[in-house]
Amino acid sequence: MRFVTEKPVPAPAVEIEEPEVPEIVLLFVGDIMLDRAVRTKVENAGGDFSFPFLKVADVLSGADITAGNLEGPLSDKGEEAGNPYSFRMPPRALQGLTSAGFDVLFLANNHIGDWGMEALVDTVSNLENAGIAASGAGRSSTEVSAPKILEAKGVKIAFLSFSDFFVSGAALADEAAITNAVLGAKEAADVVVVAFHFGEEYSKEPSDRQKWLAKLAVNQGADLVIGSHPHVVQPLEVYNGKYIAYSLGNFVFDQNFSEETMTGGLLKVSLEGKNISSVELRKVRLNANFQPELE
Repeated sequence: MRFVTEKPVPAPAVEIEEPEVPEIVLLFVGDIMLDRAVRTKVENAGGDFSFPFLKVADVLSGADITAGNLEGPLSDKGEEAGNPYSFRMPPRALQGLTSAGFDVLFLANNHIGDWGMEALVDTVSNLENAGIAASGAGRSSTEVSAPKILEAKGVKIAFLSFSDFFVSGAALADEAAITNAVLGAKEAADVVVVAFHFGEEYSKEPSDRQKWLAKLAVNQGADLVIGSHPHVVQPLEVYNGKYIAYSLGNFVFDQNFSEETMTGGLLKVSLEGKNISSVELRKVRLNANFQPELE
């Protein structure tokens, strides 16, 4: 018997395709206030609250998630609390916010209580009924500190919001509360965003308190910190490989007494899967109608 040994035929090469990592775009803007002179401009233009966002709506709605700070209640309820500067935006302003593409609004700020708890709670309901996540305010301490988790292309992104100014019904920037909330959000989501309403009005540089709070959040696991309240743009900082935007300034506001308060920032954050791949801070100019325009 003769054995014939055949030369083995190599198997055809198989290219193993790496799974495609989705690109996710998040956009963040500063303070949005649709009352006072802004509301007058809207009424003079026909009463459509899409008016303030006309110049940027395409950009905002083109992102996977768009977020900003809503500077005051959006309600027709409540009683004025007696603050020197008091804001309340009508419920029909929702149409402008939804048409502009907002997915998350940060409510933990010094004006959310301008018309009391009834208006604050109504604001949360109005936003969430319109499909906009309301972060940092609610009926209980548990509700105000609970993360709002949105999913984009299979990635879970948690949003938290804290105010460094005490307002009943809003999440206070307390060390223990921040720590517990960030740690809990980290367990529930892939990416954690923390928004702070903090700092000194019109200051171009972050205070020591701002730096401490922002870095506390990062040390506990936040991937990104977004700031508001100074009404002017403050620097973007990288800390432990994470990004801190101390203040994005005004986005829609009627503070036309200076160039700085009529200038804001739009922060574009790109994710590759669960990781931040790039961050870009773009300048926004508010025109005479208080409409933001990208430079």
